[in-house]
Amino acid sequence: MKLLPSLIAGLSLATSLAAGSAMAESGPDPELREALRAAANDTESFTDRFHAEVWLTDMSQRLARQVKDPQERINILKLVHTEATRADLPPELILAVIETESNFDHYAISVAGAIGLMQIMPFWLEEIGRPDDNLLHIDTNLRYGCTILKFYLDKEKGDLRRALGRYNGSLGRRKYPNKVIDKLSKKWFQA
Repeated sequence: MKLLPSLIAGLSLATSLAAGSAMAESGPDPELREALRAAANDTESFTDRFHAEVWLTDMSQRLARQVKDPQERINILKLVHTEATRADLPPELILAVIETESNFDHYAISVAGAIGLMQIMPFWLEEIGRPDDNLLHIDTNLRYGCTILKFYLDKEKGDLRRALGRYNGSLGRRKYPNKVIDKLSKKWFQA
């Protein structure tokens, strides 16, 4: 993806800049609600098989420590690639977010109630009128997570640190964005 090199290239510049102050937002963003609703209804799948196979081989080796079962590992990677591509995000970025959020435990539930690989808050199900979606299902969780992250990346005009801060609810603080970016640049970079 073309976005990944520009994200990594901007890391050194972004590292030297202070993060902006956090802005309190009241209630779910109506634009994000609509983006999630549209994503939940989108059923297109990945079509570039050759690229996917090369990518899957490389990323599967990197994921082996966290996900022992090769079939489960490939399933997660295929779904990450599909949903990241659908949202126009680098799949490697999504892998870095997942490692930071849940360490690839798709049954993870945070103390705040966030669910699954990408730690999605369940209130979104009611907000978009899809209360029967199951955030423990990997494909559903990834679709929501990728859509949310893309929305925040667009809202922040490509500023990855601010988008990650919004995603994590820590806008203006550097700890979470730094963790994700560190994992992206050291483990999930595309060779």
